Amino acid sequence: MSTHIGAKPGEIAETVLLPGDPYRARWAAERFLEAPRLVNEVRGMLGFTGRWRGHDVTIHGTGMGMPSLSIYVNELIRDFDAKTLIRIGSAGAMQPQVKIRDVVLAMTASTLSTPSRGHFRELAYAPAADFGLLSAAHAAAQAKAVPIHVGGIYSSDVFYDERPDLTEQMTRHGVLCVEMETAELYTLAARHGARALSVLTISDHLLTHEALPAADRERSFADMVEIALTAAFA
Repeated sequence: MSTHIGAKPGEIAETVLLPGDPYRARWAAERFLEAPRLVNEVRGMLGFTGRWRGHDVTIHGTGMGMPSLSIYVNELIRDFDAKTLIRIGSAGAMQPQVKIRDVVLAMTASTLSTPSRGHFRELAYAPAADFGLLSAAHAAAQAKAVPIHVGGIYSSDVFYDERPDLTEQMTRHGVLCVEMETAELYTLAARHGARALSVLTISDHLLTHEALPAADRERSFADMVEIALTAAFA
């Protein structure tokens, strides 16, 4: 048990999938895991552990934003010995070739600020995915014929951004999409010697203003979860 995770020793698997929404954690656990059991509900942040194709897996919410994710990832690694952490979340596309429902694998994550910024001071640290996970996820997506994009993304520390100039420059420099957690996840994984990857479903588009209808989200998000699970145990 840690400050924010009420699981007992041995109740968190070495492989953890990390949706932002705790209710998405429940949905994914009930849909993909055998015999999922609730192992955490402190402050309403749900975590479940079960088995997938003979492997122990935990699916645990992180909340929205890097400060919230930082709390849970620190405790999962430090107090429960998590080794592989894969974010499964939604993102907003920033390139015309990236379409609604496509999956993005975040190779790198740019950001203005993270909770870890104080560690680096003047250094512009470049958080990156684990290559083994990235390669396995790409192969899994191709095997499922899921439209896939690999490259740099942007982790924002605000949801309601008012920097059209920054968005313009990121689009110009090929940033694929925007979300709110990956840069800190990759930084913490590097610091503690863990493996990390973000597998993201495009739910809306900053250029076209399209949005994925609520009724279609479950089917699209299922592809993302299957890709993440397959990559974790490749």
